[in-house]
Amino acid sequence: MSQASTAIERGTKNYRHANLALFFAGFVTFSTLYTFQPLFPILVADFSISPATASLTLSVATFALAWMMPISGSFSDVYGRKTLMGIALLLTSLLALVSAATTTLPALLIVRLLQGAVLAGVPAVAMAYLNDEMSPRAIGAAMGLYIAGNACGGMTGRILTSFLVDILSWRETVAIIGLLALLLSILFWLLLPASRNFNSQPLNLKRLSSTLLQHLREPGLLCLFALAFLLMGGFVTVYNYATFYLLAPPWDLSQSQVALIFIAYAFGAGGSSVIGGLTERFGRPRLLLIALGIMAAGIILTLIDALPAIILGIIVFTIGFFAAHALASAWVGARTTTARAQASSLYLLAYYLGSSISGTGGGFVWSAAGWYGVVGLVLLMLGLAGAVIQVLTCLESAKSGTTCFAGRLLCRLSGKSQASLLAEAPLNKE
Repeated sequence: MSQASTAIERGTKNYRHANLALFFAGFVTFSTLYTFQPLFPILVADFSISPATASLTLSVATFALAWMMPISGSFSDVYGRKTLMGIALLLTSLLALVSAATTTLPALLIVRLLQGAVLAGVPAVAMAYLNDEMSPRAIGAAMGLYIAGNACGGMTGRILTSFLVDILSWRETVAIIGLLALLLSILFWLLLPASRNFNSQPLNLKRLSSTLLQHLREPGLLCLFALAFLLMGGFVTVYNYATFYLLAPPWDLSQSQVALIFIAYAFGAGGSSVIGGLTERFGRPRLLLIALGIMAAGIILTLIDALPAIILGIIVFTIGFFAAHALASAWVGARTTTARAQASSLYLLAYYLGSSISGTGGGFVWSAAGWYGVVGLVLLMLGLAGAVIQVLTCLESAKSGTTCFAGRLLCRLSGKSQASLLAEAPLNKE
């Protein structure tokens, strides 16, 4: 039976079940991953620790997720998409319940590290399942709904956690999130249609290593990985310490009031779709610089001593981030001709490393210099991201024989001519 005859079509029962199951998968993944982000101030008081140490409850999870992401896709090629995702969702739900029962910080961090590691079995694998099973007419809408589940899980998990912790202890709150995740994980198993177009492949470490090195030698991809690190690092730093800023005088907001800033995610998702539609007209380098400018304008707005300006600044910053992330992640696929899933996994590796390293490092800046220090750190990262985009622009302009300082520097460092770099990695001007 051909793949075309077994592919899931729009409007069918399997299509509805698959979409709902993967929506649940995205929700469970990001609600459990980010549960602890709004709890940082409470953990500071409960464990008598610094904000930077409290941020480790998120950073260790994203760190483990980052490093396991490239591996999980390879495992799914061997053991199957549904099996790997189902086990990962059940384990993260059970680990959420275990984390609620921990009584010491080291134990909590170990559980969160394990939780991040098992969560790597969902994001890249879910996209592989959709590519395997959906018909060409159905995949666009199905992918959009899965990504919506990711955003909804990340936003709702944070908001629900913040509202619950106003009336319950943080452990009871985390337990409720874990029980909800467990219920949705069981529904995922029951709803997701079995794979019909999946072909198991033996684990070929030599081939994986070869394509991995190929990606890591490509200057344009390295620039995009650096962008992922800087963008996500700045984004998580803002949200990690905006909570502390708004809970403290002169704002003195409650946990549930502060949680409303996460509604900015909805604006960000809309902004990314708008700017994505302009790619063909203006090109990614120019739009990426515009997105960085939006992020910079947003974070500077938060320095105004007025709560509406701070909230508006966070919304503007979020819109810019989602737009930049959408452009950069799409550019990875456009630059890659082989092993695209592996290239995307490397991008996500850098993305979550930025979250882990800057998310915790920003805590030391917060403790030393407050919100002004956080804003300065984020602006520095945006400046570095702008420099990276200039290198990407130079690589693209070299196609027409033009040169720039950054392009000449890159060639000098790599020991190659611009022509040879371009021959290794032709650019798609989109």
